[in-house]
Amino acid sequence: MQSAVLKVEKVDKRIGRHMILQDISFEIGQGEIVGLLGPNGSGKTTLIKLIVGLMKKNNGRIMINGYSQDDEFVKSLSSVGAIIENPEFYTYLTGLENLELYAAMHDEVSDERIHEVVKRVRLEHAIHQKVKTYSLGMKQRLGIAQAILHQPHLLILDEPTNGLDPAGMKEFREHLQTLVKEEGTSVLFATHLLHEVEELCDRMMIIQKGKIKVNANLRDMDGKEQVLMNIQPVEKAVSWLDTHGHTYEQNGQHVLLQLNKERVPELNKQLVLAGFDVLEITPQKQSIEEAFMKWTEGGTADASTHQE
Repeated sequence: MQSAVLKVEKVDKRIGRHMILQDISFEIGQGEIVGLLGPNGSGKTTLIKLIVGLMKKNNGRIMINGYSQDDEFVKSLSSVGAIIENPEFYTYLTGLENLELYAAMHDEVSDERIHEVVKRVRLEHAIHQKVKTYSLGMKQRLGIAQAILHQPHLLILDEPTNGLDPAGMKEFREHLQTLVKEEGTSVLFATHLLHEVEELCDRMMIIQKGKIKVNANLRDMDGKEQVLMNIQPVEKAVSWLDTHGHTYEQNGQHVLLQLNKERVPELNKQLVLAGFDVLEITPQKQSIEEAFMKWTEGGTADASTHQE
């Protein structure tokens, strides 16, 4: 991982006698998109609020762009942009007037930067219209523009695609990917939608009962290919696979092997030379949903459609 833009170390949050978050530690590198999954009551939204400074932690440390929230709160938060669910605007003002108001809260946000951001989110045609005329998708694009106006190093998104139709969600992902590519922004993306994580994120964290249960690199999963093979006789075949150090799972007459596709021809040849009949070879790809169910022991941290 490149230098950490966000570093959370051993963070606890307690409300009364109830421990909401316990021993939370993770890092997000430059240009990395990390998905945060968790059900109602898992602590997901509380964690987001701690990072953006809306709540105070009990223990631990949060570093943003090298600045400690405890020692240099303003400097640490100046490196953050955020969209918390549906962004709010002054609807009686135009999109441009809303951005100009927000720009005035930050140092050195030029008119050129405002126009650059408007162009990036493709709102040139509507930026002089009042926000009350905007669709939800247009408001989300304006929300991105507002959040990145001051060129933050870290963008926090809490359920940003709520209410968007499939086309709007696809457009939102494309805007975000372009932003990361062109400006190197790091993103923490809290969502309940597994397919959003699969489409967008480099890494996935699952939070359950106030603890980080899984912190997995999704790009590594792409390289872990599987092959479903029908090898006969199967009992002797699995013994042979054991002897030759292959990782597999037997399912009836089929064997599921962890094997890159480049190695399939050589394995097939070895099996045939060893006297086995290879009747079928089918490439498999483990989905995020399958991995999620495995990691959460059947989905106890289900990615529901409810919000926290």
